[in-house]
Amino acid sequence: MTLGDNHMPSRSAFLIGRSLLVAGLLLSTSACSWLGWGDDDDAKAAPKPVSILMRQNTSGPVGTSNTAVQAVGPTVNAFLWRASLDTIGFLPLISADPYTGVIITDWYSPPSTPGERFKINLYVLDSTLRADGVRVTVFRQVDQNGQWRDATVAAETNSQLEDTVLTRARQLRIQQGPSK
Repeated sequence: MTLGDNHMPSRSAFLIGRSLLVAGLLLSTSACSWLGWGDDDDAKAAPKPVSILMRQNTSGPVGTSNTAVQAVGPTVNAFLWRASLDTIGFLPLISADPYTGVIITDWYSPPSTPGERFKINLYVLDSTLRADGVRVTVFRQVDQNGQWRDATVAAETNSQLEDTVLTRARQLRIQQGPSK
Protein backbone atom coordinates (compact mmCIF):
# COMPACT_ATOMS: atom_id res chain seq x y z
CA MET A 1 0.00 0.00 0.00
CA THR A 2 1.39 3.39 -0.94
CA LEU A 3 0.76 6.68 0.77
CA GLY A 4 -1.65 7.80 -1.94
CA ASP A 5 -3.93 4.74 -1.75
CA ASN A 6 -7.38 5.24 -0.28
CA HIS A 7 -8.10 2.81 2.51
CA MET A 8 -11.73 2.29 3.44
CA PRO A 9 -12.54 0.55 6.71
CA SER A 10 -14.28 -2.79 6.43
CA ARG A 11 -18.03 -3.03 6.92
CA SER A 12 -17.62 -4.92 10.18
CA ALA A 13 -15.28 -2.24 11.55
CA PHE A 14 -17.86 0.38 10.58
CA LEU A 15 -20.68 -1.54 12.29
CA ILE A 16 -18.63 -2.08 15.45
CA GLY A 17 -17.73 1.61 15.53
CA ARG A 18 -21.37 2.55 15.07
CA SER A 19 -22.41 0.15 17.84
CA LEU A 20 -19.85 1.67 20.19
CA LEU A 21 -21.16 5.14 19.34
CA VAL A 22 -24.73 4.04 20.11
CA ALA A 23 -23.57 2.49 23.39
CA GLY A 24 -21.78 5.73 24.28
CA LEU A 25 -24.93 7.73 23.59
CA LEU A 26 -26.95 5.32 25.73
CA LEU A 27 -24.43 5.71 28.54
CA SER A 28 -24.50 9.48 28.35
CA THR A 29 -28.30 9.61 28.39
CA SER A 30 -28.63 7.05 31.17
CA ALA A 31 -26.00 8.82 33.31
CA CYS A 32 -28.69 11.15 34.64
CA SER A 33 -30.52 8.23 36.22
CA TRP A 34 -27.99 7.96 39.06
CA LEU A 35 -29.84 10.77 40.79
CA GLY A 36 -32.79 8.43 41.36
CA TRP A 37 -33.63 7.96 45.01
CA GLY A 38 -34.51 4.51 46.22
CA ASP A 39 -33.26 1.20 47.40
CA ASP A 40 -34.53 -2.28 46.70
CA ASP A 41 -37.70 -1.65 48.72
CA ASP A 42 -38.48 1.47 46.71
CA ALA A 43 -38.49 0.04 43.18
CA LYS A 44 -41.68 1.88 42.23
CA ALA A 45 -40.74 5.15 43.93
CA ALA A 46 -37.69 6.13 41.88
CA PRO A 47 -35.45 5.03 39.06
CA LYS A 48 -32.18 3.31 39.87
CA PRO A 49 -28.83 3.59 38.12
CA VAL A 50 -28.00 0.93 35.58
CA SER A 51 -24.74 -0.07 34.00
CA ILE A 52 -24.41 -0.57 30.29
CA LEU A 53 -22.14 -3.40 29.20
CA MET A 54 -20.93 -4.14 25.68
CA ARG A 55 -20.79 -7.76 24.63
CA GLN A 56 -19.35 -8.84 21.29
CA ASN A 57 -20.86 -12.01 19.87
CA THR A 58 -18.66 -13.39 17.10
CA SER A 59 -20.89 -16.32 16.17
CA GLY A 60 -22.73 -14.47 13.36
CA PRO A 61 -21.97 -14.45 9.65
CA VAL A 62 -18.73 -12.81 8.53
CA GLY A 63 -19.06 -9.06 8.06
CA THR A 64 -21.97 -8.62 10.48
CA SER A 65 -21.90 -7.12 13.90
CA ASN A 66 -23.68 -8.86 16.73
CA THR A 67 -22.83 -6.33 19.42
CA ALA A 68 -25.56 -6.10 22.03
CA VAL A 69 -26.21 -3.45 24.65
CA GLN A 70 -27.31 -5.10 27.84
CA ALA A 71 -28.71 -3.39 30.94
CA VAL A 72 -27.50 -4.70 34.28
CA GLY A 73 -29.33 -4.03 37.56
CA PRO A 74 -28.57 -1.29 40.05
CA THR A 75 -25.03 -1.26 41.26
CA VAL A 76 -25.07 1.14 44.21
CA ASN A 77 -27.67 2.46 46.59
CA ALA A 78 -28.79 5.96 45.61
CA PHE A 79 -29.08 7.11 49.24
CA LEU A 80 -25.54 5.99 50.05
CA TRP A 81 -24.27 7.58 46.84
CA ARG A 82 -25.91 10.96 47.49
CA ALA A 83 -24.89 10.89 51.17
CA SER A 84 -21.29 10.16 50.17
CA LEU A 85 -21.21 13.15 47.84
CA ASP A 86 -22.85 15.34 50.49
CA THR A 87 -20.34 14.27 53.13
CA ILE A 88 -17.14 14.80 51.15
CA GLY A 89 -18.51 17.52 48.85
CA PHE A 90 -16.02 20.10 50.11
CA LEU A 91 -13.12 18.10 48.66
CA PRO A 92 -12.12 18.41 44.98
CA LEU A 93 -13.14 15.28 43.08
CA ILE A 94 -10.91 13.36 40.69
CA SER A 95 -13.48 10.69 39.92
CA ALA A 96 -17.06 9.92 40.89
CA ASP A 97 -18.64 6.92 39.18
CA PRO A 98 -22.24 6.16 40.22
CA TYR A 99 -22.17 2.81 38.42
CA THR A 100 -19.23 1.34 40.31
CA GLY A 101 -19.74 3.40 43.47
CA VAL A 102 -16.19 4.74 43.49
CA ILE A 103 -15.42 8.32 44.58
CA ILE A 104 -11.82 9.50 44.57
CA THR A 105 -10.88 12.97 45.75
CA ASP A 106 -7.85 15.06 44.99
CA TRP A 107 -5.55 16.28 47.74
CA TYR A 108 -7.02 19.03 49.91
CA SER A 109 -5.19 21.28 52.38
CA PRO A 110 -7.46 22.85 54.99
CA PRO A 111 -6.91 26.61 55.27
CA SER A 112 -6.29 26.22 59.00
CA THR A 113 -3.44 23.70 58.46
CA PRO A 114 -1.67 24.40 55.16
CA GLY A 115 1.21 22.07 56.08
CA GLU A 116 -0.95 18.96 55.77
CA ARG A 117 -3.28 17.59 53.13
CA PHE A 118 -5.89 14.87 52.85
CA LYS A 119 -7.26 12.60 50.15
CA ILE A 120 -10.23 10.21 50.38
CA ASN A 121 -11.17 7.07 48.49
CA LEU A 122 -14.80 6.18 49.14
CA TYR A 123 -16.55 3.04 47.92
CA VAL A 124 -20.31 2.44 47.95
CA LEU A 125 -20.39 -1.35 48.09
CA ASP A 126 -24.02 -2.36 47.91
CA SER A 127 -27.29 -1.64 46.14
CA THR A 128 -29.16 -1.67 49.45
CA LEU A 129 -28.96 0.75 52.34
CA ARG A 130 -26.86 -1.29 54.77
CA ALA A 131 -24.43 -0.45 57.54
CA ASP A 132 -21.60 -2.21 55.69
CA GLY A 133 -22.51 -0.62 52.35
CA VAL A 134 -19.80 2.04 52.38
CA ARG A 135 -16.02 1.91 52.88
CA VAL A 136 -13.80 4.97 53.37
CA THR A 137 -10.02 5.26 53.25
CA VAL A 138 -8.40 8.57 54.27
CA PHE A 139 -4.84 9.41 53.27
CA ARG A 140 -2.82 12.15 54.95
CA GLN A 141 0.46 13.84 54.06
CA VAL A 142 2.50 16.50 55.83
CA ASP A 143 4.88 19.03 54.31
CA GLN A 144 8.44 18.43 55.47
CA ASN A 145 10.92 20.91 53.99
CA GLY A 146 8.92 21.31 50.78
CA GLN A 147 8.31 17.57 50.32
CA TRP A 148 4.95 15.89 50.95
CA ARG A 149 5.46 12.85 53.18
CA ASP A 150 2.88 10.20 54.07
CA ALA A 151 1.60 10.47 57.61
CA THR A 152 -0.58 8.30 59.80
CA VAL A 153 -4.32 8.74 60.01
CA ALA A 154 -6.12 8.02 63.28
CA ALA A 155 -7.72 4.56 63.11
CA GLU A 156 -11.17 5.88 63.95
CA THR A 157 -11.16 8.53 61.18
CA ASN A 158 -12.27 6.09 58.46
CA SER A 159 -15.07 4.62 60.55
CA GLN A 160 -16.24 8.08 61.67
CA LEU A 161 -16.58 9.15 58.03
CA GLU A 162 -18.43 5.93 57.22
CA ASP A 163 -20.83 6.61 60.11
CA THR A 164 -21.38 10.17 58.86
CA VAL A 165 -22.26 8.88 55.37
CA LEU A 166 -24.64 6.27 56.83
CA THR A 167 -26.36 8.86 59.04
CA ARG A 168 -26.84 11.18 56.07
CA ALA A 169 -28.17 8.30 53.92
CA ARG A 170 -30.74 7.46 56.61
CA GLN A 171 -31.81 11.13 56.73
CA LEU A 172 -32.26 11.15 52.95
CA ARG A 173 -34.29 7.93 53.11
CA ILE A 174 -36.56 9.39 55.81
CA GLN A 175 -37.00 12.63 53.83
CA GLN A 176 -38.21 10.66 50.80
CA GLY A 177 -41.03 9.19 52.82
CA PRO A 178 -42.74 5.85 52.40
CA SER A 179 -42.48 4.06 49.06
CA LYS A 180 -45.56 4.14 46.89
